[in-house]
Amino acid sequence: MEFGIELMPNLRVHELEYYARLSEESGFRYLWVTDHYNNRNAFVVLSALVRCTSNIKVGVGITNPFHMNPAVISSAIATIDEMSGGRAVLGIGAGDLFTLRSIGIERRKPLKRVGEAIYIIRKLLNGETVNFDGEIFKFRGAKLSFKSRCVPIYVGAQRERMVRLASDIGDGLILNASHPKDVEFALKNVELREGFDFAVCSSFSIDKSRERAIQNAKVVVAFIVSSSPPEVLERHGIDYESVRSVSLALRDAFESGNWRCVVDVVSDEMVEEFSISGTIDDVIERIESLEKLGVTQIVVGSPIGREKSKVIRMIGDQIIPHFQKGD
Repeated sequence: MEFGIELMPNLRVHELEYYARLSEESGFRYLWVTDHYNNRNAFVVLSALVRCTSNIKVGVGITNPFHMNPAVISSAIATIDEMSGGRAVLGIGAGDLFTLRSIGIERRKPLKRVGEAIYIIRKLLNGETVNFDGEIFKFRGAKLSFKSRCVPIYVGAQRERMVRLASDIGDGLILNASHPKDVEFALKNVELREGFDFAVCSSFSIDKSRERAIQNAKVVVAFIVSSSPPEVLERHGIDYESVRSVSLALRDAFESGNWRCVVDVVSDEMVEEFSISGTIDDVIERIESLEKLGVTQIVVGSPIGREKSKVIRMIGDQIIPHFQKGD
């Protein structure tokens, strides 16, 4: 079992550099930077993080071919790979529906678009000239003018068909999940072949007090619940009215700045289903259940803990060694 960490570039770059160095020192093997237009640019941030680290693999987790052309993605990740000495990985998916709509982009035919984009990106990274007449993309003699490496490509997925696409053409899958129910569902559509990295990206919240950990996770869980597909919510027994209450609370919080109303409508059960939260022992128990199912990488996502640096060290001291003791 490997461990990755997800950093959101809503912090200043020097703060992200600190967390990147700390994560590498703590034993994390992967560093994923989220890609949304309203935060600092993920690829620019990665160019800073590769300069302050030396061993950890670095990647965008995840970008999408709606707000970024596959050729530009290829050039950007090849540059990061060159700067890092071959440590780059690429996460790509369909993108967040709400975020794309806010900038006037409709997420049409996501499966086709992601599949075509990965085909093009691989060709370009391999140094090939791309002539491609797809349903979405039309390329005529496109080629990178510098030498690159075929960077490992992870497909970010949650729904059945995208999970299957990841299994068919990806080097890895980044499943947005925290619970064995979701992993078991994904496994129906994934071939766990040799070298395929089955990564699970989860909201983490760790505290000496289980109750405090659960409370600390509720705002992040609210976003997960409000954006989850109906089939995922049904799998976890979350009814429409509960989701509607969470969505309304989020809207009110954005308008008023009072996030207490969000915490009040997110149940402890939602936190249990959509995050890995609790004490060190609670977290280890959940990760063990995911490892037994075949998960090969755990990506630690927000909020991580009230004191992020302390929790990163705690994961490095107590959790990562627990899962690598048999290596």
